[in-house]
Amino acid sequence: MSGRIKHIAAGLFFLVFGILIAVGPKYIFKICEQNHGHVTNCLWSARAELGIGIVIALLGAAYILSSAVPMLAGLSLSILFNGTLAFLIPNILIGMCEHHNMDCRLITLPSLNVISLLVTLAASVNTIRLIRKYRRDTRGNAIAQAERI
Repeated sequence: MSGRIKHIAAGLFFLVFGILIAVGPKYIFKICEQNHGHVTNCLWSARAELGIGIVIALLGAAYILSSAVPMLAGLSLSILFNGTLAFLIPNILIGMCEHHNMDCRLITLPSLNVISLLVTLAASVNTIRLIRKYRRDTRGNAIAQAERI
């Protein structure tokens, strides 16, 4: 696969999975939306995931439109941090409702965990790959310049 196709495929992956994180809890793998006299943690987690998912999707779109390796590495690192945050929101920071037999615990939480971990893993591998490529390219340029002198 050529470099440009890999580049676009990675950006599309981040874009699609960002959209899944954003709209998944509300429309695809729905939260329970129970109202026990107060707003549940599920609703707050879904709202937070909406924002994080939108950011990941926008970073994925920016990744597709960018071409400089340092910029791509920075965008990929940003996606890595946002993917980690997408995992932490429903598991640690906000949580889900206390009822273990509700849809939010049985469907939404595992779905978000899988998607956010896939995004985090892909972004970490991509970031490492891009940093190595940048180092290799700059080292090659430095050697070429030294040979000219």
